[in-house]
Amino acid sequence: MARLSSNTLRTVRFYEEAGLLSPVQRTDGGHRLFPQSELRKLQLVSDLRAAGFSLEEIREMIESKRRGQNAPDTARGIVSRLEAQIASMRSRLSLLTRLLEELEGARRIISHCAECPDPAKFPEGCAECEQLRNAEGRIPSAVSVLWNVDAGR
Repeated sequence: MARLSSNTLRTVRFYEEAGLLSPVQRTDGGHRLFPQSELRKLQLVSDLRAAGFSLEEIREMIESKRRGQNAPDTARGIVSRLEAQIASMRSRLSLLTRLLEELEGARRIISHCAECPDPAKFPEGCAECEQLRNAEGRIPSAVSVLWNVDAGR
């Protein structure tokens, strides 16, 4: 289970102890045996955790049907919860996309400093560096913070 899901044994045990996974039985040697459905659940749980979901959010999503009283109300509740999660993920995705572009721009500009033609100017004279002044487009604000140069041009 751990190997098939690219998780550690410790992670599988943790999710089992948290009540998110249920083995169907144990071998005589004490190994847990899980059905294929639990592998799919583990993969979803792992992905949701990597995306920043809390264990409680994941548990609520997984247990919603079991706790429901009837199909229509339960389905509406799950859909509502999924819509909220999707909106949250879209917001985070937008932030991550913007940050990715910002950091890629900073990497592109600061990488020129690895071959600095005038190392004596470091660190105070970097703002006057010809390479930074000739950088295409705007200087990302991350460069301003990380390399202490004016990002307002």
